[in-house]
Amino acid sequence: MSGRPDTAMVFAAGLGTRMRPISDTIPKPLVKVAGKPLLDHCLDLFAKAHVPRAIVNVHYLADQIEAHLASRKVPEIVISDERAKLLDQGGGIRKVLPLFEGKPFYLCNTDAFWIEGPLSNIQRLADAWDPARMDALLLVAAASTSVGVDWPGDFTMDAQGHLMRRNERDVAPFVYSGVGIIKPELFADETADVFRLAPFFFAAAEKGRLHGLRLDGVWLHVGTPAAIAQAEAAIARSTS
Repeated sequence: MSGRPDTAMVFAAGLGTRMRPISDTIPKPLVKVAGKPLLDHCLDLFAKAHVPRAIVNVHYLADQIEAHLASRKVPEIVISDERAKLLDQGGGIRKVLPLFEGKPFYLCNTDAFWIEGPLSNIQRLADAWDPARMDALLLVAAASTSVGVDWPGDFTMDAQGHLMRRNERDVAPFVYSGVGIIKPELFADETADVFRLAPFFFAAAEKGRLHGLRLDGVWLHVGTPAAIAQAEAAIARSTS
């Protein structure tokens, strides 16, 4: 069964080590940018796109995240408790696999968001999703116009939208925005508790079934304390 996704898997369990010393006492998803926690920037984008449900995994300083989300109504929040063991993104998905009921779902990293163009990028992603041709569809941004990109890119993309992994010694023009759509069946045969998500992207790319959609707007990657000011400056420029 594969249709328009109705659930987002939001990764909020990480340790946020690059955000230290801020993350020594505040979980990275609750670090504020332009007066709003990163987690709310992400969830508000899904609310705007009328996505009804978000599964949020928690581990580090989990009580703070749960308390913050307790009053949120849209999207509906389901907490996936990883306090006992940090499962990485792949393991976090596997833990809640039955909740997707065989339907594709959104992926969402909480350290990345964007200044929207005229249309919702999440709605654009859903409109572009084609399960007959795709195992995963990633929202990608041009590295050259994004904020906070301190690595040599992630993917190249051809005219048909196929993504290919950056060769180790090359520079790639596109970065993964942290948001995408993926099929749950990719994880059906995985037996490990803790595993990474990225290898599933790369395996799909090798089969020609990893596609990209170029983000309309400005992508903001907030991975370090210094990146907060960079993102806030970009937001200020966009509203002035």
